[in-house]
This record gives sequence, C-alpha cells and structure tokens, in this order.
Amino acid sequence: MMAKVLKIENLAKSFVLHQQGGVRIPVLEGLSAEIGAGEAVAVTGPSGRGKSSLLKLIYGTYRATSGAIRIFSAGQWKDVASASPREVLELRRDAIGYVTQFLRVIPRVPTERIVAEPLIDRGVTEDEALARARQLLERLNIPERLWHLSPKTFSGGEQQRVNIARGFAARFPLLLLDEPTASLDEENRRRVLELIAEARAGGSAIIGVFHDAQERQIASTREIALGE
Repeated sequence: MMAKVLKIENLAKSFVLHQQGGVRIPVLEGLSAEIGAGEAVAVTGPSGRGKSSLLKLIYGTYRATSGAIRIFSAGQWKDVASASPREVLELRRDAIGYVTQFLRVIPRVPTERIVAEPLIDRGVTEDEALARARQLLERLNIPERLWHLSPKTFSGGEQQRVNIARGFAARFPLLLLDEPTASLDEENRRRVLELIAEARAGGSAIIGVFHDAQERQIASTREIALGE
C-alpha cells in the first residue's frame, strides 16, 4: 500500500473583494482528498473553478479559509493551512516542489544557478547541484551558451523550461505542476512527460493542472474534478 504524502481535509477558500463592498467569492468548498507516493493526480474542472488556486493553497501562497492541508515531511504530518511563515518556507525547501506558469527570478543570477538553488538549499554541494542543473538544462534543450546568463531575456518557452528544470532538480516528496507543458513544442512536452514519469518512479506524489487532455491522460493516474 502506497504511503500517503498529502491529505486535504474539508478545504475551503473564499476571496473577499474589499473594494467592492466586501463581496465574498467562494472558490473551493469542502474539498477532501488524499495522494500517495508515486501517484500523479490531475486537477480538472471548468475555468475559474479553483484549479490553480488549489496548488497555491497547498504551496502556502494562499491561506485557506478553513480546513487542513497536511503534508508528510521529516517523519510527521504538517498542516500548511495553519503553519507559520517560517514553517511554510521549511516545507517548500524540504517537501514541496512547484512548477508555475511564470518564472520569477532575481536579475543577473545565472540560469544554471537558478536551477541548482533547490539542491543547494538542501545542503547539496555546489558542484553536484550545478552538475544536476546542467543535465536538466541540456535535456530540456536550453543551449549551453545560455546557462551562464540570466533568463530574464529568454523567450517564454525557454523561461518555462528553466522553471521546469528548477522544479525537477531536487527530489521532492510532493510536486505541484501548473500547466507545465504550456507554450512548449512537441519535443519538449515529451521530455517533460518523461520527467514526470521518472519523478513518480522515484516516489514523488504529483498533483497537476494539464491543459491538454492527452497529456493529462499520459501523465496522471487519476483525476480530482472541481466544480462539477
């Protein structure tokens, strides 16, 4: 029986529009789910029903209105919904990887360093972390001449591939993917699907949003439907 990595319990999230008279917009209500090691769960549902918001709640970018988001890390369950900012940062370092749709970087930091950072933050030597980063950048077809440059001026597709390389650099117990293949060509989409399969084989639990139905079917083992 696969070990559980994530337990979502009666999760709810609403946004309050303070500049519009305090109007309350419910996004999620009473969501419960469990995800085990080696599973890849696709979050589905109509646009605007909270797919990306769910990933941000798990990562601690958004705070839950109510409910629990428990992640198994360092031998114990930790609730993101009630964690302190310091505890959220620790979970991001040790337990949660996140591939977003947008790359946010500090100017002038080389691409290979950006990809290596999650490993360096865990105490991996710089040489070993950079070797892993270069391997992923090569695999995702980022030319070597770009590795020492900041990705601020890269194309959208190149930035997305840097983001993917960073997300897969370390082995996270839980990996969040928000449309990881968006804006990629067929060859790079195939390589991302290979990375997802390898992460699953290594024991990572994956929860993702996939725009393409065929890729969703290939990448995931089951689905969680929102708003239906």
